Amino acid sequence: MKVMFLAAVARPRFDIHGKEIFSGKIGIYPFVTKEPARRSSVNRAASTLETKVMTSVERDIIRSYMIDKVLPDIRAKWPDGNRVTIYIQQDNARTHLDPNDAQFYQAASQYGFDIRLRCQPSNSPDLNILDLGFFNAIQSLRYKESPKTIDELIDAVERSYQVYPPRILNRIFCTLQTCMIEILKGRGFDKYSVMASFGHVQGAKARPPRGGPGRRGLVFREQEAMSEE
Repeated sequence: MKVMFLAAVARPRFDIHGKEIFSGKIGIYPFVTKEPARRSSVNRAASTLETKVMTSVERDIIRSYMIDKVLPDIRAKWPDGNRVTIYIQQDNARTHLDPNDAQFYQAASQYGFDIRLRCQPSNSPDLNILDLGFFNAIQSLRYKESPKTIDELIDAVERSYQVYPPRILNRIFCTLQTCMIEILKGRGFDKYSVMASFGHVQGAKARPPRGGPGRRGLVFREQEAMSEE
């Protein structure tokens, strides 16, 4: 049993006293549909809505999720409002949107916002915050539960996402910065130790980012969550 999710995060923000003002968690969205059951069973009556997993996620579905789910949540949660340019980083999956997708940009420019798409460098998973550590952490939290149904699996993943500590998410963003530094040192060469970089961040007192004008970004990607059937 598995479900694919689209997750979107940004770097958390804290005030000068270290109090959280933005968790960085935009949202996590399962690729599922609700369909009425065709027959009655011991567990539910006919016509009861059942959760069905999308077996194929194509570009049109990604576009609808970005426009109908991700963009509204960005507008509702972004701490700077529409005063800054917001960049959404995606990987280079075939089904992802073209950075110049007309339908997306029409929706992304509403309400005075300037939201743009960017693709991460090819073959560089260390430059995606979700691949770098966030998905593994969410998966480990989810493993503490034993979901038996699709709905239980979705609930477990969404709870894991919501309880994930923003300060730990901020550490992963600090690790991302050290990966960028190592890549620059190697003039684009990516043979370096991520764990060594992460250890450096763990041992240092990384100052939490505070609010302020300028360009801001977030990252989204799909990930499967699995459970034993």
